[in-house]
Amino acid sequence: MTETCIDPDDPEEDCDQCGLCCRIFGNSITPTVMNLYSWIEQGRTDILRHFSAVKDDGAWVNCADLIPEDLGSLVLIEMRDPHTGGYPTVCPFLQRIKREKYICGIHLVKPEMCRNYQPWVWGETYFGRCKTLKKRDNRYIWRHICE
Repeated sequence: MTETCIDPDDPEEDCDQCGLCCRIFGNSITPTVMNLYSWIEQGRTDILRHFSAVKDDGAWVNCADLIPEDLGSLVLIEMRDPHTGGYPTVCPFLQRIKREKYICGIHLVKPEMCRNYQPWVWGETYFGRCKTLKKRDNRYIWRHICE
Protein backbone atom coordinates (compact mmCIF):
# COMPACT_ATOMS: atom_id res chain seq x y z
CA MET A 1 0.00 0.00 0.00
CA THR A 2 1.42 3.39 -0.98
CA GLU A 3 0.51 6.57 0.79
CA THR A 4 1.35 9.70 -1.13
CA CYS A 5 -0.24 12.25 1.13
CA ILE A 6 2.50 14.85 0.75
CA ASP A 7 3.18 17.02 -2.24
CA PRO A 8 6.86 16.56 -3.08
CA ASP A 9 6.89 20.02 -4.70
CA ASP A 10 5.36 21.79 -1.68
CA PRO A 11 7.57 24.84 -0.95
CA GLU A 12 6.46 24.75 2.70
CA GLU A 13 8.08 21.35 3.23
CA ASP A 14 11.42 21.87 4.98
CA CYS A 15 12.90 18.58 3.90
CA ASP A 16 14.39 18.51 0.41
CA GLN A 17 13.33 14.86 0.20
CA CYS A 18 16.69 13.79 -1.15
CA GLY A 19 16.25 10.43 0.59
CA LEU A 20 19.75 10.54 2.04
CA CYS A 21 18.78 9.96 5.66
CA CYS A 22 16.46 7.10 4.68
CA ARG A 23 19.19 5.53 2.53
CA ILE A 24 21.85 5.86 5.23
CA PHE A 25 19.86 5.24 8.41
CA GLY A 26 16.82 3.49 6.94
CA ASN A 27 18.03 -0.01 7.63
CA SER A 28 18.27 0.72 11.36
CA ILE A 29 14.71 1.95 11.87
CA THR A 30 13.35 0.74 15.17
CA PRO A 31 9.62 1.22 15.67
CA THR A 32 8.19 1.66 19.13
CA VAL A 33 5.79 -0.82 20.66
CA MET A 34 3.08 1.79 20.10
CA ASN A 35 3.97 1.88 16.39
CA LEU A 36 3.60 -1.90 16.28
CA TYR A 37 0.30 -1.73 18.16
CA SER A 38 -1.10 0.84 15.71
CA TRP A 39 -0.03 -1.21 12.71
CA ILE A 40 -1.51 -4.39 14.21
CA GLU A 41 -4.80 -2.62 14.91
CA GLN A 42 -4.84 -1.19 11.36
CA GLY A 43 -4.03 -4.56 9.82
CA ARG A 44 -0.83 -3.19 8.28
CA THR A 45 0.96 -6.48 7.70
CA ASP A 46 2.54 -4.79 4.67
CA ILE A 47 4.57 -2.75 7.19
CA LEU A 48 4.84 -5.27 10.02
CA ARG A 49 6.41 -7.96 7.84
CA HIS A 50 9.54 -5.80 7.50
CA PHE A 51 10.24 -6.05 11.23
CA SER A 52 11.23 -8.94 13.46
CA ALA A 53 11.22 -9.02 17.23
CA VAL A 54 12.71 -11.03 20.05
CA LYS A 55 10.37 -12.08 22.83
CA ASP A 56 11.50 -12.34 26.43
CA ASP A 57 11.82 -16.12 26.01
CA GLY A 58 14.44 -15.55 23.26
CA ALA A 59 12.18 -16.54 20.37
CA TRP A 60 12.32 -14.50 17.17
CA VAL A 61 9.01 -13.65 15.55
CA ASN A 62 8.06 -11.71 12.45
CA CYS A 63 6.02 -8.72 13.59
CA ALA A 64 3.27 -9.53 11.09
CA ASP A 65 2.56 -12.58 13.27
CA LEU A 66 2.17 -10.60 16.50
CA ILE A 67 -1.05 -9.93 18.34
CA PRO A 68 -1.48 -7.02 20.76
CA GLU A 69 -1.04 -9.33 23.76
CA ASP A 70 2.50 -10.21 22.56
CA LEU A 71 3.76 -6.64 22.71
CA GLY A 72 4.56 -6.65 26.43
CA SER A 73 6.99 -9.53 25.97
CA LEU A 74 9.13 -7.91 23.27
CA VAL A 75 12.72 -7.11 24.19
CA LEU A 76 14.10 -6.16 20.75
CA ILE A 77 12.62 -4.98 17.45
CA GLU A 78 14.69 -4.82 14.26
CA MET A 79 14.07 -4.11 10.60
CA ARG A 80 14.68 -7.31 8.64
CA ASP A 81 14.16 -8.36 5.05
CA PRO A 82 10.98 -10.46 5.12
CA HIS A 83 12.37 -12.85 2.48
CA THR A 84 15.94 -13.41 3.67
CA GLY A 85 15.83 -12.42 7.34
CA GLY A 86 18.90 -10.26 6.73
CA TYR A 87 19.26 -6.55 7.25
CA PRO A 88 18.02 -4.40 4.35
CA THR A 89 20.45 -1.97 2.78
CA VAL A 90 17.93 0.91 2.72
CA CYS A 91 14.47 1.56 4.08
CA PRO A 92 12.01 -0.60 2.11
CA PHE A 93 9.38 2.14 2.32
CA LEU A 94 11.51 4.74 0.52
CA GLN A 95 10.12 5.49 -2.93
CA ARG A 96 12.00 7.35 -5.63
CA ILE A 97 9.67 9.71 -7.49
CA LYS A 98 12.20 11.84 -9.41
CA ARG A 99 15.92 11.64 -10.15
CA GLU A 100 16.86 13.14 -6.76
CA LYS A 101 13.53 13.16 -4.93
CA TYR A 102 12.12 10.51 -2.64
CA ILE A 103 9.02 10.10 -0.51
CA CYS A 104 8.05 7.81 2.32
CA GLY A 105 5.62 5.13 1.18
CA ILE A 106 4.10 4.97 4.68
CA HIS A 107 4.28 8.67 5.51
CA LEU A 108 0.97 8.81 7.40
CA VAL A 109 1.94 5.96 9.73
CA LYS A 110 5.73 5.98 9.64
CA PRO A 111 7.64 5.05 12.81
CA GLU A 112 8.03 7.64 15.51
CA MET A 113 11.81 7.83 15.05
CA CYS A 114 11.32 8.76 11.38
CA ARG A 115 8.56 11.24 12.14
CA ASN A 116 10.76 12.99 14.69
CA TYR A 117 13.98 13.01 12.66
CA GLN A 118 14.41 16.57 11.42
CA PRO A 119 18.08 17.59 11.24
CA TRP A 120 17.12 20.99 9.81
CA VAL A 121 15.30 21.69 13.09
CA TRP A 122 17.55 20.03 15.66
CA GLY A 123 20.88 19.79 13.84
CA GLU A 124 20.96 16.11 14.77
CA THR A 125 22.76 14.78 11.75
CA TYR A 126 25.85 12.61 11.73
CA PHE A 127 26.72 13.35 8.13
CA GLY A 128 27.41 16.65 6.45
CA ARG A 129 25.46 15.82 3.33
CA CYS A 130 21.95 16.90 4.41
CA LYS A 131 20.96 19.31 1.63
CA THR A 132 18.47 21.19 3.79
CA LEU A 133 21.03 21.72 6.53
CA LYS A 134 23.62 22.82 3.95
CA LYS A 135 21.20 25.41 2.53
CA ARG A 136 20.98 26.85 6.01
CA ASP A 137 24.78 26.87 6.46
CA ASN A 138 24.34 24.29 9.22
CA ARG A 139 22.20 26.76 11.16
CA TYR A 140 19.36 24.75 12.54
CA ILE A 141 16.34 26.28 14.25
CA TRP A 142 17.25 25.25 17.83
CA ARG A 143 20.98 25.96 17.55
CA HIS A 144 20.93 28.77 20.11
CA ILE A 145 19.82 26.32 22.83
CA CYS A 146 22.82 24.06 22.21
CA GLU A 147 25.44 26.81 22.18
